[in-house]
Amino acid sequence: MTEATQIKFPYHYDVVGSLLRTPALKHALAQFNRGDISAAELKQVQRAETKTVVDQEVALGLKAVTDGEFDRNWWHLDFWKDLTGISKHFKESISFAGGENKLHTAQLVDKVAFNPDHPFFDDFKYTQSLVPAGVTVKQTIPSPTLLFGANWHDVYADWDAYLSDLADAYHQTILQFYALGNRYLQLDDTNWAYLISELNATEDDPGAHANFESQAQDAVALINAVLKDLPADLTTTTHICRGNFKSTYVFSGSYDVVAKYLGQLNYDGLFLEYDSQRAGGFEPLDEIWHNDANKRLILGLVTSKTPELESKEALIQRLNEAATHVPLENLGLSTQCGFASSTVGNLLTQEEEWNKLQRVIDVARQVWAI
Repeated sequence: MTEATQIKFPYHYDVVGSLLRTPALKHALAQFNRGDISAAELKQVQRAETKTVVDQEVALGLKAVTDGEFDRNWWHLDFWKDLTGISKHFKESISFAGGENKLHTAQLVDKVAFNPDHPFFDDFKYTQSLVPAGVTVKQTIPSPTLLFGANWHDVYADWDAYLSDLADAYHQTILQFYALGNRYLQLDDTNWAYLISELNATEDDPGAHANFESQAQDAVALINAVLKDLPADLTTTTHICRGNFKSTYVFSGSYDVVAKYLGQLNYDGLFLEYDSQRAGGFEPLDEIWHNDANKRLILGLVTSKTPELESKEALIQRLNEAATHVPLENLGLSTQCGFASSTVGNLLTQEEEWNKLQRVIDVARQVWAI
């Protein structure tokens, strides 16, 4: 089967989302933070640098491209702060490995609702204007499951009412992206990595363990409510992220403890981090894939955290190992995460970033003969 006749996205080679900010963009951000340029002047630079990286992605051969998240400071906060009902001020909660940073979470100030004037819509329209025929813009937004930890009880008397509003706000947001021409959308989700960690940590505490199992069930219900009755030609995926800041991480553990839940999610594809032993083996892929001929699992075998370039031979060997659990046709290859979940970015150069993406494409073309 050729690439043109296969299931929609994700492709056998794909990009997760964020890219290292360019020197020009970093300079403009520093100027803006000092008060030397206006928000409008910063936006001009963001747009120009977005065009630069989109052109590079297209030239590289990617069939789906992102805006690099160049209009954001953070992969999640910039979306939430313009969602109705969420404050622009955030609290800090979880430390990354080595104590490098804090993971910020949202604060509710009112009931959560769709914002028809969300600035991400204009950003998408601009990126959409940059791509040639045959190339698709992949839109990334944070998963609503990350808002489980928000102060919902300050606004809602009922947990189910909160989840219903979350699902509706996200569903309408996705439909608006679709109306603007989007056909490929990804929800980035650290909640599953958190649950992996907590489910493993509470194996000997039945009460606490049951609480996290309940959270996993709620996550499945919420995501599937968001995805329900979306247009048939819209592809939705998720990236199961384990934390990504200055090449550090937050969570570890095998997918086995959440595999049954991941297998229930009604996504077209899942991006799974597999760049280190922290992710465990490929055995859980069977249950995650769940014999769904229309679902693709994209394995993040190429790390975005360090500059060393993985060998083609090693990547092909690992893909073949994974193919003993899931048909090769239902697998794909990517980096394990984006390269810059915030404006700071991981500890490698832009040249090394593009070499990583080129390696993903070259290996995929060889493995799948595309």
